[in-house]
Amino acid sequence: MKKRLSLVLFVVLAVVMVLSACGNAGNGASEPANSGAQTEQSNNQSGENSAEQNTEESAKREVTHALGTTPIEGKPQRIVTLFQGATDTLVQFDVTPVGVVESWAQQPMYDYLKDDLQDVTYVGLETQPNLEEISALNPDLIIATQVRHEEIYEQLSQIAPTVVTSILYDFRETANIIGQAIGDEDTAKALIADWDTRVADFKSKVSSVEGWPLSASVVNFRDDHARIYVTGFAGSILTELGFNGPKDLVGDDHEIVRLMDKESIPNMNADVTFEFFEDTEIIKKTHDEWTSHPLYQNLDSAKNNQVFIVDEVTWNFAGGFKSAHLMLDSLYTHFGFEQ
Repeated sequence: MKKRLSLVLFVVLAVVMVLSACGNAGNGASEPANSGAQTEQSNNQSGENSAEQNTEESAKREVTHALGTTPIEGKPQRIVTLFQGATDTLVQFDVTPVGVVESWAQQPMYDYLKDDLQDVTYVGLETQPNLEEISALNPDLIIATQVRHEEIYEQLSQIAPTVVTSILYDFRETANIIGQAIGDEDTAKALIADWDTRVADFKSKVSSVEGWPLSASVVNFRDDHARIYVTGFAGSILTELGFNGPKDLVGDDHEIVRLMDKESIPNMNADVTFEFFEDTEIIKKTHDEWTSHPLYQNLDSAKNNQVFIVDEVTWNFAGGFKSAHLMLDSLYTHFGFEQ
């Protein structure tokens, strides 16, 4: 009897132990059926949050420029340009500014840009922009240049993030600053690469011209004097294209040489001369008097019929990427090169 009872107790105990073991095994894996999906969803959500955070961080950047470093967040939508080269170049990014300064000629804007700027607001002159009008536009980016706007930089920065170029006529620098400021450096690189390609093409063609490298003089006639633009917008482009400066210019490190009397005409001497001037009676009179002078007639360009009148806007006033291409177009035409 005792043996049978012991056997029964043993069997019961064994069953209990088996059931207990099964229960423990079940508890060890007791997670919802969709736990794997929830874990994956959690990981995906974490990844998305991380990607969003990275995007936001990449949209936050600091642009180093001539007057400091400016933090910019996101892609500016309401941009004000305060010099001609910035207006011209920004349009090449397929961006229309909300505010611009008035042009030096063909007011309020140069003819070659008017179609691109039909709905803009004019905020005064390049040398004296109207701060109240700029502020009223609620801009999120202002593009300025040091020589014009250094004294009002702090005021501009209080209105909106402001970036400043160091050289007024350096359209490469302007494009790079704009590209960084609006988060489109690829377009800046493309603009520069396209320009470099055209420069290389022109240089390959002009190198076959007899007497190359030629010297060039960029002359501007005023009411009572003449000027030679040694560097500046046109001069710097001619240098890039391989031209030398005037042959007999007195002195070094000139940017603009003012010729106050006709006896100084020999300073203009070059193989080719490019002239521009305003279309007024008094300036035309000055031009005719100077160009009919024996000293002018003795210039190499005059003797060889290599004097060209060029567009003042394209060669001097505009200072941006599009105007640089227009200037280069005219040089292709002058030398009879195919584009």
